[in-house]
Amino acid sequence: MARYRESTCRLCRREGLKLFLKGDRRYSEKCAFERRSYAPGDHGQMRKKFSDYGVQLREKQKLKRLYGLLEKQFRGYFEKADRQKGITGTNLLIFLERRLDNMVFRMGFANSRTEARQLVRHNHFTVSGKPVNIPSYLIRLGDEVQVREGSRKVEKIVEAMETVARRGVPQWLEIDKTNFRGVVKTLPTREELTMPVKEQLIVELYSK
Repeated sequence: MARYRESTCRLCRREGLKLFLKGDRRYSEKCAFERRSYAPGDHGQMRKKFSDYGVQLREKQKLKRLYGLLEKQFRGYFEKADRQKGITGTNLLIFLERRLDNMVFRMGFANSRTEARQLVRHNHFTVSGKPVNIPSYLIRLGDEVQVREGSRKVEKIVEAMETVARRGVPQWLEIDKTNFRGVVKTLPTREELTMPVKEQLIVELYSK
């Protein structure tokens, strides 16, 4: 499967905000965005005026990169959201939040979505008692995500659980650190998803 292999710090600089792609590093002085918050490239410090299309494109790229998806997969989520009842933009965000790799990150078992994706692929988690190693697996209301018994001493998981207090756990999730598990109490509302994303611009982009 194709994936992005270049510097992830460049993505944050391109979108003009921290996308939290490198875990705990984003809080340190080593964070490239803190040192160079302008766009990468020779002309990164020049002022740019975007067209309406350019603004919509940047918003789509921001959300896509935030969740670590490539274009084909991202568009697939949009098409599902568009077919579902309700507001398309909100449906899209909830679909992305329901991904297993995102849930692992939100619950504090990983320091970034990229790290969570790797841990899921290496069979470190179960969903409602069944082992799942597919990062795109969609979690449902009431599902329980748990670290497998033999994976509870994995260094990355232990470190992430020690630092989760720094970013906090969403109210719609219930975490039991002692038993290395989390439960989806409710699906998030748009107000609970605080990412700086204007999803309506993405809907407008794909609706052309």
